[in-house]
Amino acid sequence: MVMYEENFVLNSRGMKLFTCGWKPVKQEPKALLFLCHGYAAESSITMNSTATRLAKAGFAVYGMDYEGHGKSEGLSGYISNFDDLVDDVSIHYSTICEKEENKGKMRFLLGESMGGAVVLLLARKKPDFWDGAVLVAPMCKLAEEVKPHPVVISILIKLCSFIPTWKIVPGNDILDIAIKEPHIRTQVRENEYCYKGRPRLKTAYQLLLVSLDLEKNLHEVSIPFIVLHGEDDRVTDKSVSKMLYEVASSSDKTVKLYPNMWHALLYGETPENAEIVFSDVIKWLVDRTSESNRRLESELKHKHDGLLKHA
Repeated sequence: MVMYEENFVLNSRGMKLFTCGWKPVKQEPKALLFLCHGYAAESSITMNSTATRLAKAGFAVYGMDYEGHGKSEGLSGYISNFDDLVDDVSIHYSTICEKEENKGKMRFLLGESMGGAVVLLLARKKPDFWDGAVLVAPMCKLAEEVKPHPVVISILIKLCSFIPTWKIVPGNDILDIAIKEPHIRTQVRENEYCYKGRPRLKTAYQLLLVSLDLEKNLHEVSIPFIVLHGEDDRVTDKSVSKMLYEVASSSDKTVKLYPNMWHALLYGETPENAEIVFSDVIKWLVDRTSESNRRLESELKHKHDGLLKHA
């Protein structure tokens, strides 16, 4: 049994952001798991099957829709500043972690595609706060197939200051190359909370800047992570996931590449393929949850030492 709840929070810019949570009913959660959805997606419908699976595996799972995404306020599909988006997520998820009932629980992040980029930036922002990350086809570099020609990019960048919200970035329909199962593609197209159409100019520019920044700084990633990528992904570049595994400074890192799988590993694949992916994700999380947690031990020791000093 899983309990589901929804809410809204205000961000620092006075916008209402949608939040949601899935919790196992009959057990104390093993750990906290925070979802970061992809570009143009949302949490409560697109990521519901993922969250429900993970809650049934014993995790308290939390999601939120970014500004301009899903059920949150803001111009649909518009990201004017990626740092603001990351700040919103960081503030809300940190607040949940610091609630009394969650103190002492391990904190994991799970991000898909653009959400993978959000996770890496959250970890960069507070490197000692998070215990681990699940990166699903992370946007550390856009695949050549979805990027416009360099000449077109330079023209679009110049136009960005004048018409930031215009939907004029050329490219393929991402859903056709991201989601393998046709009926799931149809579901996403019918989901009124998913953004449709060409990327807005400023949004595309922000995504380009973030992916260039992450690709350049892969060696700085120090959080424990597992990175998962489909071998046939045509949206984000699998070679950069391999490079992340090779060069990241993290001492606990795992890479999984799946033959014949596409971009949307968590919800766009056949049931058999999804089973393989989820068993890898859950095993990784459970293994780390049951290991001794250095952060919690040092917090308890610090607390204990403080009490001794004042005794």
